[in-house]
Amino acid sequence: MPEPTSPLRRQPVWLALGLLLIALALSVHQGNSLWAHVSWSTAIGPASPEDLPALLVRYSFLPRLVISLLVGAALALAGVIFQQVLRNPIAEPTTLGVASGAYLALSACAIYAPGLLDGGQEGVALAGAALGMLAVLGLAWSRRLSPVALILSGLIINLYCGTLSTLLVLANHEVLSNLFIWQSGSLNQNSWQDVYHLAPRLGVAALLAALLARPLQLLGLNDAAAGSLGLSPNRLRLMALAVAVALSASAIASVGVIGFVGLAAPALARLAGARTLRQRLLWAPLFGALLLLLADQVVQALAPLLGGEIPTGILTAFLGAPLLLVLLSRLHETRLNPPAARATAQVARLKRTSWILLAVLAIALFLALTWGRGPDGWYFSSGAEFDALLPWRAPRVAAAFGAGILLALAGTLMQRMTGNPMASPEMLGVSSGAALGGIFALLLVPGFSPLLLLLAATFGALLALLAIVALSWRSAFAPDRMLLTGVALSTLLNAFAALFMVSGDSRVLLMLSWMTGSTYRIDASQAVIICALAALFLLVTPLCNRWLAIMPLGAERTRALGISLGGSRLLLLLLTAVMTAAATLVVGPLSFVGLIAPHMARLLGAQRPVAQLLLSALLGGTLLVLADWLGRNLVFPWQIPAGMFATFIGGPYFMWLLARKR
Repeated sequence: MPEPTSPLRRQPVWLALGLLLIALALSVHQGNSLWAHVSWSTAIGPASPEDLPALLVRYSFLPRLVISLLVGAALALAGVIFQQVLRNPIAEPTTLGVASGAYLALSACAIYAPGLLDGGQEGVALAGAALGMLAVLGLAWSRRLSPVALILSGLIINLYCGTLSTLLVLANHEVLSNLFIWQSGSLNQNSWQDVYHLAPRLGVAALLAALLARPLQLLGLNDAAAGSLGLSPNRLRLMALAVAVALSASAIASVGVIGFVGLAAPALARLAGARTLRQRLLWAPLFGALLLLLADQVVQALAPLLGGEIPTGILTAFLGAPLLLVLLSRLHETRLNPPAARATAQVARLKRTSWILLAVLAIALFLALTWGRGPDGWYFSSGAEFDALLPWRAPRVAAAFGAGILLALAGTLMQRMTGNPMASPEMLGVSSGAALGGIFALLLVPGFSPLLLLLAATFGALLALLAIVALSWRSAFAPDRMLLTGVALSTLLNAFAALFMVSGDSRVLLMLSWMTGSTYRIDASQAVIICALAALFLLVTPLCNRWLAIMPLGAERTRALGISLGGSRLLLLLLTAVMTAAATLVVGPLSFVGLIAPHMARLLGAQRPVAQLLLSALLGGTLLVLADWLGRNLVFPWQIPAGMFATFIGGPYFMWLLARKR
């Protein structure tokens, strides 16, 4: 006997009506002060230029209502198409690199080619969105566009585009200050121009989606079924993706990046009973329009309490992170297996490699302390000049070295614990938790206190750890679940960072500098603490040798050999969290050293746990010392933060790992 369906599933119209009534009630409340002095005849008909309330209603209040409905419907329709074509329940513009690609393209054009924006932002946004989508598909193609591979590909494209955008912001803050508001998704309007721009495009996209509904329904089953009916799956998939990307780019060009409406609206349509694609194509845009209208009204209602209005896209991002965590549980497990191990290198080869790396480290330390770039070019400092520069350079070099060791050790633990070659502390989300703690400290406490920042970052890292444990406990800390939890935590970090950026706070550049991994403010006491922690964990982590040697064999063999899988993973996770929190204070939440160093150590022949730990620590410290030195000098007098410079190296390496065939 079939289970009875809930009234909500039988009657999706009631859900839509409820959202509409709530949004309209808030809208009426927001417009009371204006409508008290304006009638419908003056709002719609001719109005005097001196009649300010009528002008506000006609050119700001009403266009904002309409654009919120249009953008919500457009993003929801694009989300339905993405999810159907890619067979992925959490595919939408912000998780597939479409939004970040568009933002990076617009940022770069605003600085280097403003003439391209003379005809409007849509063309540039479309080009960036298309390139972002192609990059994600290219990375996930070798894994047959599996849901987990797609989301991880979207994550790395988002992070890499975000890093490049942040670098542009640091160097051109005044030029891009207005782009902050646009990137966060502001629905403020001063004319009907955006409505006239988006409405016909939404209509054309809706018509094309209706024509493609039946073929896409077959494509959602499998490619073979579509091919047996004379359809070309790849051509159909490309056409549908083109429609979704173009629609997303049009919405982004109109109001900026509005995240997660394309994720929430289709999910709400399924919950309301829309089972077939045709039903979702009808109900999801309606729910998307009402959701964004409701979110925008909430933002306006909260403005007096917050001392100013925040962009609507920030609110949708805050709501989207928990929703993403819920929907991640529906993804099918997709093991991301490590490459086959090569033959164990001989001890003599490892010793020779270690001596070579020590020599490279010595050269890197010598260069970082003595060779630099000044107004007259590159030069060596010596004598009195060296003595004067040493108190400034030595703490930065020592802190970068210690942070590199900590991240490399944490990355080695993560990769051996999960059996996942793409696991790293940055991807786990603990770095994001530490950064969130630092942001809250900057927001809530005036001034800049290194001790307070340390405590807040540690607390944030511990909270992130608790979230990871709670969300991964039932799956016995399955690798993919942990990585995807990191995706959601990174999303939450981006929302808080965006809120801080648009707040007008004078410490925005300070926060950006810290989050991108600048060692500029490191002093001698902080450097000593980081190096002491690095030395401590160099002694502690080899004690986990037996666990790290057995865990890559698989869960069943690990349990058969008497190791408690949940307990050992939890302890290793705690060690990883502490090391990552300490390193994040120095080089920010993203550097990819924790990803690169363990791989390089394995490629150099360190197959056993202790050998890999020690060799990756040496490599990690050397990489960050070089990154800090090069970042200080390559674009002198400007500086590229060490964490960001390391990201430029680690990002492509992560992409290569993800694109590799099994």
